[in-house]
This record gives sequence, C-alpha cells and structure tokens, in this order.
Amino acid sequence: MNNETVEKMRQMRLYGMQTAFKAFVEVPPPAAFTNDEMTEYLVQSEWDDRKHRSVQRNIKTARFRYKADIAGLDYNPDRGLDKNQINRLIVCDFIKAGQDVFITGSTGTGKSYIASAIGYQACLLGYKVFYASTAKLLSLLKMAKADGSHISELSRIERQDLLILDDFGIQSFDASGRAMLMDIVEDRHGKRSTIIASQVPVKNWYDVIGEQTVADATLDRLVHKSVRVELMGESLRKIKTETNI
Repeated sequence: MNNETVEKMRQMRLYGMQTAFKAFVEVPPPAAFTNDEMTEYLVQSEWDDRKHRSVQRNIKTARFRYKADIAGLDYNPDRGLDKNQINRLIVCDFIKAGQDVFITGSTGTGKSYIASAIGYQACLLGYKVFYASTAKLLSLLKMAKADGSHISELSRIERQDLLILDDFGIQSFDASGRAMLMDIVEDRHGKRSTIIASQVPVKNWYDVIGEQTVADATLDRLVHKSVRVELMGESLRKIKTETNI
C-alpha cells in the first residue's frame, strides 16, 4: 500500500511529499504523529521542495556570468563600496518599488560581480531575474526582429522582475540598438527594475547612446529614481595578479 501511495505521489508530481513520506516510512520519528501533524509534515515538505525547485529554476534562467555571493564582496575602503547600501539592496525593496540601480566604475572593479550577487539574492527571494551583456542582448533582439520574434522576446524581458544589463556603453549604440534599448526601458519603466553595470560614468551615457532625442527619452525614464553604486580604485584582477606574483 505504501508503494502504491509513493507511486501516486510521483505521478502527481508531489516530489517533496513523496520524499518525506518515504523517509517517514523507512525511519519513523521517535514520537507518533497525530493526523494533523502528519498532514502538516507532508504539506510543508512539498511546499519547501517546490520553493527550492523554483529558486533553482530562477537561478538557471537568469544566466548569470558569475556564481556570485554577497558574502564574497570586498569592502576595502579604497573601493568606495558602502556596506550599508549593499545591505539595503540585497533586501530587494528596490525591486518592489520599481527602482533602477546603476553600478559604475573602472574596468575590473567588480561591477559585474556585485550586480550578479544582488541578482542571485533576488532569485533566492523568489524574483525572476535575467542577466545579459548589453551588446549581446541587443544583437539577439536585432536577429529576432529579422525573423519576426522580437515582440515575444521583448515581452519576455518585460516580465522579468529584475533585468541586469552588464557592460553598458562598451560599444556605442547604432540607430537599431537605440530603438531596442528605448523599447526595453519604456516597457519596464515604473513597473520593473533594471540594474545597469557600466565602466562609463552616468554623465557620459548621453554620448554613448548617441541621438539626443532618444538619449533624453531613455535616460529620463532611468535616472531620476535610480540608486547609484560608484566604485573606485584599481582593477581587482590586477591587484590579485600582483599579489600572486
């Protein structure tokens, strides 16, 4: 009878409940469960399992460049990284408020790692996150436009609770890229959050985007409510290499 019950749970995809029931049968608890306690035990096990699988699915879908962890951040005073500000960001209230976050600094100062660490934390809290190199994402959208699938791609991006655009401004935007960027920003404005990591200071983004009217419209939707993390100091990769010599 127990084997039948386990098999039915598997067929109904109650994997957490299935695992918990098998463990209960194989190694009974020292004290007998009441019916209510048994029900709570099975339901809680299923809940925890689904929550875990949802988080792992969100992390996989996010496609982070780095496996980044908040605990791995370096708060050396020379970096200008405010621990209190990071602690506020990892709570992810900025996502609830639909705020954007700009992380700027020279090459190698850890912008991508910080953005990924915040994104990873957002996944743990149940948010849908998508990480992408800005140039690669715009290139993919251009190709999608050629085969008529760019509308569905833009809709998918719009549904993400947090979009991370890395390496913003490494390449100047052409007319098509500006239009795609404007579409992304317009779709998400006031509804979803975006983290932009860039080695280009925010004051120079107008020049990077190019055409003034589009740049004004795009940045007007991004800048005013944004949270800014400005990193200083030398490249961490350079420092690490010199330390190992």
